[in-house]
Amino acid sequence: MTRGRQHDYQNDQRSEFWTLVLQKIGHRNPFGNRFGGPLECRSYKHQATQSMVHNMRRIYSLALAWFLFGVTAAADEQPLPSWHDGSVKQTIMQFVERVTKPDSADYVPASERIATFDNDGTLWCEQPMYVQGFFALDRVAQLASDHPEWKTEEPFASVLRGDSASAMSGGHESLLKLLMGTHTGMSTEEFDRIADEWIRRSHHPETGRLFTEMVYQPMLELLDYLRSNGFKTYIVSGGGIDFMRPWVEQVYGIPPEQVIGSSVKTQFEIRDDSPVIVRLPEMDFVDDKAGKPVAIQSRIGRRPILAVGNSDGDFEMLQWTTAGEGPRLGLIVRHTDAQREYAYDRESTIGRLDRALDEGNRLGWTFIDMKRDWSQVFPMMGEDDAVE
Repeated sequence: MTRGRQHDYQNDQRSEFWTLVLQKIGHRNPFGNRFGGPLECRSYKHQATQSMVHNMRRIYSLALAWFLFGVTAAADEQPLPSWHDGSVKQTIMQFVERVTKPDSADYVPASERIATFDNDGTLWCEQPMYVQGFFALDRVAQLASDHPEWKTEEPFASVLRGDSASAMSGGHESLLKLLMGTHTGMSTEEFDRIADEWIRRSHHPETGRLFTEMVYQPMLELLDYLRSNGFKTYIVSGGGIDFMRPWVEQVYGIPPEQVIGSSVKTQFEIRDDSPVIVRLPEMDFVDDKAGKPVAIQSRIGRRPILAVGNSDGDFEMLQWTTAGEGPRLGLIVRHTDAQREYAYDRESTIGRLDRALDEGNRLGWTFIDMKRDWSQVFPMMGEDDAVE
């Protein structure tokens, strides 16, 4: 939805150049225009041969120029264009160079270049509430007619009154109750369809952008940069795995099989003579904090060499990643830009960054300061655009 716009200028230039080539050679007689009149038999072959040689030389020259133009344009294009030149960008690029150059002492085979990314607050905006939280609130309204008991049962009653703050005041217990009431009972295919339809039409309540346009442009560039250097990128998120899987490939370029997240229990059933996997109202695994490295080991089977997060919920993932042998890189996104996004850390109930803020430097992690290190936050968003 938001990717693929970075190289439009270069592609336009190449299209214009190719149009010029076609204008030069595409609408001409291969022998030129010199043979419009009667031809003498003894000169025809000679003139035709000379014309063909001339045109072939012109085609070769234009093709060579087009090739050199492409090489030059590619050389001029720098990686991570939405990142300010500075120590953080250099740290990332130097790390990638070290682990990908075959003659480097820190070379890592492509099969071992695993990079894991948290999602909420790391790849897209998590304020003023997790996106999946908005999804759950909308689901309550959609399902209310089938659950008359919700009118008096919390936290559903508060949601139906439009008081989401009170609904969430019960903390983890209230959230879990909302999720179990709105995310279960259907087949996995049906839930995929519901989540995909919702994410395609739902907007951030303060910016008016689609939620899928609240992704961070610099992080999209980092994902592309790593993949272009042989990395395999994974999402390791506390969010629901089945909520993310329907859309992450289109938004991040990460296929669903490379998504790790929290999950509910499921079971095989026959419904309407068809075999389905049904979502049950019981948590199976919470992919947060210490659960993240456990899930990585279980699902991937390799320790990452690069991990990116933004909160204390990612602490153990970065701790485990950077404790391994050989070259390692841990990155923490700091939300410091109240003008273009949000500024929060220790006191936030969403994406709290406290312990990692205190211990990250000692552990050798690199902090990405959103305000200082990113020239652009959201795709196609100007410097003066702000979250009101």
